[in-house]
Amino acid sequence: PPVPASAPAASAALPPRALGPPPLGPVSPAPRAESRKLSTAACLEECGPEDGGVPADAVLAPLREALDACRPTVQKQVCDDIGRRLTVLGDAWAQGKLSAPVRKRMSLLVQELQQQHWDAADEIHRSLMVDHVNEVSQWLVGVKRLIAETRSLPAAEPAAATDGSAQAGPGPEDP
Repeated sequence: PPVPASAPAASAALPPRALGPPPLGPVSPAPRAESRKLSTAACLEECGPEDGGVPADAVLAPLREALDACRPTVQKQVCDDIGRRLTVLGDAWAQGKLSAPVRKRMSLLVQELQQQHWDAADEIHRSLMVDHVNEVSQWLVGVKRLIAETRSLPAAEPAAATDGSAQAGPGPEDP
C-alpha cells in the first residue's frame, strides 16, 4: 500500500521539476505576460520611455489638428464636444492623473491616427477602454469620435498634401 501512494506523489512532483529547467532565467516570464497584451500595447510598454515621459503636446497637438481638419465637414456641436473632451484629456495629463501606460498608448494611438491606420487606432482605443476605463472614460469617447470623423473625411490625405499642390495639375514643371 505505501508504494502506490508514493508513486502518484512522485509523478505529481515531476511536472513542476520538468517545467523548471527549460526557461532560462527571468527572460521567460516576461514573454508569457506580454502574450496577454495587444501587440501594439506590448511594443509600446517595451519600446516607450521607461518613465512614460510622453509630452502632453506630442499627443494633444495632433488630436487638435485632426479636430480642426474635421470642422468644415462635421457638425459644430460634435466638434465642440470633442474639443471639450480633449481639454479634459489635457487637464488630466497636466495634473499627472494619467498613468504611464495610458500616456504611452495615447502616443501610439496618435501615431496610428497620423498614419491613417484607422483600425490600429481603434484597437488601441478599445484596449484603453478595457484596461483603464476609470482613467479614460471622461475623454476617450471624444478621441473615438475624432478617429471616426477623421476616418470619414472626404479625400483623407495626410495634412502635408493638403496645401493645394495636389490640385495643381500634371506636376511641378508647370509654371
